[in-house]
Amino acid sequence: MRYGMLLDLKRCVNCGGCVMACKLEHSTPREIYWCKIFQKEVGEYPHAKNSWMPRACMHCGNAPCVTTCPTGASYTDESGRVLINASLCIGCRSCVNACPYAARHYNFEKPENEPYWGDGAELTPFEQARTVKEHVPGTAEKCTYCYERVETGKLPACVQTCVGKARIFGDLDDPTSELCQAIVIKNARPLHGELGTDPSFYYVGVF
Repeated sequence: MRYGMLLDLKRCVNCGGCVMACKLEHSTPREIYWCKIFQKEVGEYPHAKNSWMPRACMHCGNAPCVTTCPTGASYTDESGRVLINASLCIGCRSCVNACPYAARHYNFEKPENEPYWGDGAELTPFEQARTVKEHVPGTAEKCTYCYERVETGKLPACVQTCVGKARIFGDLDDPTSELCQAIVIKNARPLHGELGTDPSFYYVGVF
């Protein structure tokens, strides 16, 4: 089994639900968003319009972040998910620089004599209860395809919350799965497949 995901940009309404669902599910630090939406203006006046692309970790089969990690903290599990063992991460940021999709984030260490995030603001109850406990300063972090949810039979939070039903999650090794069938029918493709990273994340409507 190799987990993968499809995102149909023709169905995506740019609501940001996936971004906030991910943020809530994983209680990431204030300035870290594992799921982000990149936007740009395309066309020329008076026919210009906004274009957007939600993006997170591509969980590559040939992940540069894994091969460049000097300690083995970044690894690929038996289901094809690229994960990070925070206890082995030394914070060198080699993986952050190696990722061609800008999907990795560095959790900066706590500044001395300042609140945890260094922005002068007090911790919220949510941050006190989860964020500080679940995120290790001085380490890299990223999307996990909602490992904990999937292991209990649930969908990733971004898939579950998508109002446009633009996301499909499933098994890339099963040709009968909804994901594999959608990839064929919709002619979905990975982002920058020419890089040879073998992403498990497919898009519709980018090319």
